[in-house]
Amino acid sequence: MLVSLFICPLCQSPMQPAPDTWRCDGSLHPKQTSHPFDVARQGYVNLLPVQQKKSKSPGDSQASIEARKRFLNAGHYEKLQTLIVQQMQQLLAQDKPVAKKNNQSTNWLDIGCGEGYYTQAMAQMGSDIIDTLIAADISKPALVELAKVSKTAGKLWYQQSKEASTKTTIIYPLVTSAAHLPLRARSVKGISSIFSPILPQAFAEVLTDNGYLIIAKPDAGHLASMREALFDDVREHDSDKFLQELSPKFTLIETHRVSAAMSLSASELADLMTMTPYAYRAKSEKRQVLLEAVEKEAFNTEARFIVYVLQKASDS
Repeated sequence: MLVSLFICPLCQSPMQPAPDTWRCDGSLHPKQTSHPFDVARQGYVNLLPVQQKKSKSPGDSQASIEARKRFLNAGHYEKLQTLIVQQMQQLLAQDKPVAKKNNQSTNWLDIGCGEGYYTQAMAQMGSDIIDTLIAADISKPALVELAKVSKTAGKLWYQQSKEASTKTTIIYPLVTSAAHLPLRARSVKGISSIFSPILPQAFAEVLTDNGYLIIAKPDAGHLASMREALFDDVREHDSDKFLQELSPKFTLIETHRVSAAMSLSASELADLMTMTPYAYRAKSEKRQVLLEAVEKEAFNTEARFIVYVLQKASDS
């Protein structure tokens, strides 16, 4: 049997994927109990135990996911998507020959993947770069959307035939907690965290030695005109505040910045607000005044992002 990439979120025993039910072998449970996890019809697997939930429906809501899907599919953040894929490609292309020689799979974790805008672009790189993409998020509605798109594209893990002449990157959509990743130690070559929480210990544990971490955050001046219209007191993004926290386990290799000017209609601006924390942080009357003004004239703002490329220290 192949060494399992996945472990049980309840007892950490090895767990093998299967088309209908994932089941751990119970080897690390005191009573050798085997835990089952059913595969949803859309193709995702819920590996988030009740005891790891902090609310009844954790993560992004259906409304937020729909808004983000419309906004991102319109191409507003395409420059960021392209930059992230380029960085991944450069990092992994240099390691792939060694992995092939040693008959090792290249696994990548996209943590906080949401509905999969960035994940799907990563999958387009193909198995010459990435064999397996683990798309993980705490929001079940987000994973439903990602799994449906992946299934339509024929990229779900159980859709791949071992006899197929051409191999594609396969996607595992998982509902899970970033703090309790159901992955074997040192099992993934890289992690992407795009506007998601940074957990140095959890990330270092599942990354291979010298594995990569790509982090995308809002840069200073991100959506400045929108925030100025919504808030009386605008705080600037402190994008690199987490680097010190990462420093014992990770080394910063590169930093990249990308920006995109946007001219938004009222519906696009409404979607942008809905998909960001501004949806609930701003006063409703401020949001309404802004949207009414945009009904008459397009709203101009600029998206600014910063992308950090880090590598796990070999002794972590």
